[in-house]
Amino acid sequence: MPGLQVRKVLITGANGQLGHELVRATIASGHEVVATSHETLDITDKSAVDAVITESRPDVVIHAAAWTAVDACESDPEKALLVNGTATKYIADAAHTVGAHVVYISTDYVFDGSKASAYDEGDATNPQSVYGSSKLAGERALGETDAIVRISWVCGFYGANMVKTILRLAEQPQLKFVDDQIGNPTFADDAAEMIVRLAIEKRPGTWHVTNQGEVSWYEFAREVLIAGGFDADKVAPIKTHELQPPRPAKRPFNSVLNNASLKNAGIALLPDFREPLARLVSQIQRNERG
Repeated sequence: MPGLQVRKVLITGANGQLGHELVRATIASGHEVVATSHETLDITDKSAVDAVITESRPDVVIHAAAWTAVDACESDPEKALLVNGTATKYIADAAHTVGAHVVYISTDYVFDGSKASAYDEGDATNPQSVYGSSKLAGERALGETDAIVRISWVCGFYGANMVKTILRLAEQPQLKFVDDQIGNPTFADDAAEMIVRLAIEKRPGTWHVTNQGEVSWYEFAREVLIAGGFDADKVAPIKTHELQPPRPAKRPFNSVLNNASLKNAGIALLPDFREPLARLVSQIQRNERG
């Protein structure tokens, strides 16, 4: 396998929801990790990026650092483009200088959400938000032999996410979630395992990596409550246009990502999202009980 010569992996955004799991999965795979975070590397500082990558000389860079505050990006498009687009070029250029393969973590937001079926890796991009546009700029900063991994609706043990929000609201008499946005809930630990595999094998191209099973946010909220032992019938469906206050950034109505590249490569897909959901809810509840 081409990945046999990989010894050292540099991971940006190592303190993030996905980053924590990427570090764990890379170490578990027997590879050396150089973990950088916002505190240790300002990815918008080209000289700092050059220095860290030149000094560490990784074989692979997994670039997970990003500004993912979707609504905040709308009010500061320059910052969004700098962090998610320009900084990605800094990372890629520095990596290529030392001969490293780059894996860039992207998003379903690069699509406009209007397709009637799941999005394939080669479908035309058409972002409808500043965040989506900035992440697409990052995709375009990569080299031909690098990899783009698009993920969606990410949840995990670290950081804020929808599973934690729903569990926090679980005792309320009613919860309202939209039923006109659909996607693949994806769990950080599962996604990290696959991303690390693709990285170590230095597989180029674009990959959609999600857990299987598509749901609306309304249906997902019900599944979270069921996993947590709560009454799912307290969730009421609403439409996106009924959200109060309305969200600044436009969300894709269809965020379902077909994992066609994995299928074509003969790689087993991640399990149905309900499996890691049960695991995560149990982990969160155990942690809360101390």
